[in-house]
Amino acid sequence: LVAFYLWCAVLAWRASLWLFVLPASLPLLNFLPWTGWLVFDEFDLAVLGTVAAGYGRLAWQHWQGAALPATAPAARRFGALPVLVLLLTLLGLLGLARGLVDAPELAFDWFAGYGSALNSVRVAKSLFHALLLLPLAQQQLEGGVRRSGDRFALGMVVGLGIVTLAALWERLAFPGLFDFTSRYRTTALFWEMHVGGAAFDAYLALATPFVVWALRGAARPLRWSVVALVALLSGYACLTSFSRSVYVSVLAPLLLLGALFWAQRRGVDIPQFFRVAWRRWRFAGWRPKAALALVLALALEVFLVLGTGSYMRERIDRADQDFASRLRHWDRGLDLLGTGPQWWLGLGLGRLPAHYALSGPKAELSGEVRWLAGAGSGPDAVTVLGPPSNPDLGGLHSLAQRVELDAGQRHRVAFQARVKESADVWVRVCERHLLYDARCQFGFVRLGPTAAAWQPVVLDLRGPPLRSGAWYAPRLGLFLLSVENPGGAADFTGISLRGSKTGELLQNADFGRNLARWFPAAQSYYLPWHIDNLYLELLIERGWSGLVLMLALLLSALWVLVFGAARKHPVAPYLCASLSGAMLVGLMSSLMDVPRVAFLVYWIALYALLLARQPAPAVGEPATPRSQLRDARK
Repeated sequence: LVAFYLWCAVLAWRASLWLFVLPASLPLLNFLPWTGWLVFDEFDLAVLGTVAAGYGRLAWQHWQGAALPATAPAARRFGALPVLVLLLTLLGLLGLARGLVDAPELAFDWFAGYGSALNSVRVAKSLFHALLLLPLAQQQLEGGVRRSGDRFALGMVVGLGIVTLAALWERLAFPGLFDFTSRYRTTALFWEMHVGGAAFDAYLALATPFVVWALRGAARPLRWSVVALVALLSGYACLTSFSRSVYVSVLAPLLLLGALFWAQRRGVDIPQFFRVAWRRWRFAGWRPKAALALVLALALEVFLVLGTGSYMRERIDRADQDFASRLRHWDRGLDLLGTGPQWWLGLGLGRLPAHYALSGPKAELSGEVRWLAGAGSGPDAVTVLGPPSNPDLGGLHSLAQRVELDAGQRHRVAFQARVKESADVWVRVCERHLLYDARCQFGFVRLGPTAAAWQPVVLDLRGPPLRSGAWYAPRLGLFLLSVENPGGAADFTGISLRGSKTGELLQNADFGRNLARWFPAAQSYYLPWHIDNLYLELLIERGWSGLVLMLALLLSALWVLVFGAARKHPVAPYLCASLSGAMLVGLMSSLMDVPRVAFLVYWIALYALLLARQPAPAVGEPATPRSQLRDARK
């Protein structure tokens, strides 16, 4: 609360700081493994503080008699932006309402999961955050277009620097800096990946183009050297993600960025260039036009043969098992859309995981965690469930809590358990960042019903001594509790973890504060939580209307950045490359289910459209000084 009110006070004093601080702090402001919050995070507080302070400042200025910020020129007031904002708002509210109605019940819970109604709020909030910030961005653009773009770009560079340092620490602490053979996927500070996903991949694609902006703008050797170091670390982070989509979605936009930068530097008018090219090489007569129609028909034929199910596609599928499994995953996701309204409006925001998990035994969740409020004199507890039917998924979903590691100690676990049927319980303490285990100590017990409701269990964990890591790359520890047998379930309370020389290592062990400090963690199997395609994700949860609207937003932003009114702004090529990278990552990854990444996608697209409504500064023109702005207002 102190930090929140301090942030509001700072913005009331210097309103423009948010354009730098929000993108710079975005990678840091999520403390899921320490708070247990899934639906809400600290970045939400930063955005809401920005909105409160920004609108409060505008209201105060208006009350004091100052004129509100000027609107766009009359010729540009009724462009694409107001229409898109209106449609995004209406469809966003409709998708949120459908998600809330589709869920079994709506109840506020700080620790709600992915199957709850509040998961719709988690997915919807990114759009509304971006929309709420638009008037504040308009105000900053009125104060200087170049300065506004520079602040945002610098914030992206700082945020990327934080992410790459976190990735460097993670590689040093766990697989090793030069270990390029281990199957280890870097997550950095994107804790949303506790159930898989591509948050890290998408962020790299969105942020990397702005390193080029920083390199070009570094006038002194020292500053250039710092940015060059960030570029090297970013390259290392991209390469060690071992993701083919990252390689393509980072490299291709950088090539595009080079072309746009060349055109901007040479003063090439891209629309005029294409008009001249069309007049020079336009198709005259019926034969060239017929040939073009034939080429398009052949391309459509290839798509229909290879993309809609055929023996040839089956042959291609068998040649690449990974792509084949992804196609099956996509087909199962599309099968969730049954009725006509679902195809047009979707299942509802955030409802994909719940529906996918019920679509068949090969799509089920690997486990669940539920909090149980104490009834009468009974204690508060937590229910941990194993997979419903698939034995291959046993132990891949756990109730987890971040713990401190003390090298060389043996650990003992004690808890109270209650079961209706037999349950196989695994307990582990591991050297683990988020997804991959290094060394672990473990224990196992098979519980059966007893006369007493609650039965005490004490386990001395086996396994090698744990290591805390080097001082410059300390290892994080994780306590994990899971039920392994299919259909198994057990209630737990009073969980205790102690080392041979230390006291209690767990917090909120009796679950008196709900699931604070606890969070669910998955391993190896992530299908129910992500459809692994941005465009299918939009289609399934938002329907054709949501998919078409999102494509309209992204393509409109790219159009104004390359061909339209925003192309002459200095930051335009970097915004274009960033959005292009996100769209390429979206071919093989979901983006909208990661709120911080989705916010960046929405914000960059909307900011580009807002930029198109501003006159481009002349080359070398400085931002408008504050004194001139004050004089103009007077």
